[in-house]
Amino acid sequence: MSPSPLKPSRRQILSWAGALAAAAGTNPGYAAEPRRGGTLSLLLAAEPPTISAVAHTAYNTVIVAAKVQEGLLTYGFDLTPKPQLAVGWDVAEDGLSYVFKLRPGVKWHDGKDFTSADVAFSINALKSMHPRGRSTFANVSEIRTPDPHTVVLVLAKPAPYLLSAFAAAETPIVPKHIYENAGPVDANPANNAPIGTGPFVFKEWVRGSHILYEKNPAYWDAGKPYIDRLIVRIIPDAIARVTAIETGEIQLAPNSPIPLSDAERLKALPALAFETNSYQYTNTISRVEFNLDRPIFRDVRVRRAFAHAIDRKVIRDVVNYGYGKIIVGPVSASLTKFYVDDLKSYPFDLKAAEKLLDEAGYARGADGIRFRLTHDYVPSGDLYRRGADYIKQALAKIGVEVTVRTQDFPTYTKRVYTDRDFDFTFNGMSNLFDPTVGIQRLYWSKNFKPGVPFSNGSHYSNPEVDRLLEVASTEADPKKRYDEFAAFQRILAEDLPDFGVLSSGEFTVYSRNIDGHTVGADGVSGNLADVHFVK
Repeated sequence: MSPSPLKPSRRQILSWAGALAAAAGTNPGYAAEPRRGGTLSLLLAAEPPTISAVAHTAYNTVIVAAKVQEGLLTYGFDLTPKPQLAVGWDVAEDGLSYVFKLRPGVKWHDGKDFTSADVAFSINALKSMHPRGRSTFANVSEIRTPDPHTVVLVLAKPAPYLLSAFAAAETPIVPKHIYENAGPVDANPANNAPIGTGPFVFKEWVRGSHILYEKNPAYWDAGKPYIDRLIVRIIPDAIARVTAIETGEIQLAPNSPIPLSDAERLKALPALAFETNSYQYTNTISRVEFNLDRPIFRDVRVRRAFAHAIDRKVIRDVVNYGYGKIIVGPVSASLTKFYVDDLKSYPFDLKAAEKLLDEAGYARGADGIRFRLTHDYVPSGDLYRRGADYIKQALAKIGVEVTVRTQDFPTYTKRVYTDRDFDFTFNGMSNLFDPTVGIQRLYWSKNFKPGVPFSNGSHYSNPEVDRLLEVASTEADPKKRYDEFAAFQRILAEDLPDFGVLSSGEFTVYSRNIDGHTVGADGVSGNLADVHFVK
């Protein structure tokens, strides 16, 4: 029998003591005291829809959110949990309770005390409003707060992935006193002017230009952050981004921010460096996703025809300049514990695509056109813009006339997930560290929630897929869990609500005069408390 979470065992006490010792020295091992002061400029390629991650998972939101609102834990490159707002944790042997001991003396940026009530409120909010939180915390049946510095999560069923889910960008802790009586969490004005516990205090958001943060003088990790000011620059134009990086106007640029045609040239510049580490928490893929509410895409033959007509090798080698690995399913090749490499695929074959469209009843007209569609690509990088142009050319060869629609990120998000005014899209999604957290949201019928971004955008529904996802979410045996996710992937290869294209080979570009920006699995999406100038 597991010990009561309110009466810790010796193992728990040792766990907490070890974590407290680790928390006392969080400096990642610099040879000398880092230089203090200065203003660092961080790049975003697109305007975020909001700057709190409590109800949003847009990549640009995730990058900025953790600077203000932190998580219970952070993670090493191997996904080993480390203290952040929690200094100790223990998981019961049966997997049905998680006890977190919270860091004492932490203040919100408005001076209020951070307590267990904030954690309980945040997790309940994430469970109801967050695109992934609905599945991440589905098995949490009760949250107990026996004292201001203890949180107990009681689970109805085990959640084998849960201890990996408490990073700031994934499970941000927000102030209960700001959100509790202010209407829906996802509509709270604080999402655009956040209050947190983090190393930086929000100051202003000038839309289309920048987000300004300043050093938190009362930060719980004494002596940090090292820089005085963080400016997040929003630069949608690719040429302008390259110029800003090359001239030193931008010192830190994550998520493959430049046209890949410029990558080799910039790698040769002595003032710049490239970092491929720190994307272990996200494992992003690119994919073509269909709106299954459109009558034309209810016929799987049309979806399969598209898969045959789009050459993934062209997207990798020409569109993406050789970066990334070709995939056919929903799982990133870098998520090796769950990746299946022999899924049914639809190799590039224009004749097969034409035959499928003929069988579906979409013959070519006198003008050679079978039907016309609008393609909305996610405006978050060169891959998707260039990919949209290629997809238009590829589908024209089988008689499908495509209009590519360009828009800003908030408009795209609203169109796809709220208005559902789209035919199909070329987008990127994070698998994250586990399929239950990063993948289930996209195919689970219970996660079709108009208005919730980056959820089940295709409106896919298959009872067997639902069953497999739900069983896998509580399966403790790694082999059985792999088999369940493999069966899920094989069904998707038949149903094809979307199809994978590439596992993205992401990188960060940074100036060599900074350090401390990549200290764990969340990299630049972490709180940046350790970033500093070196000269």
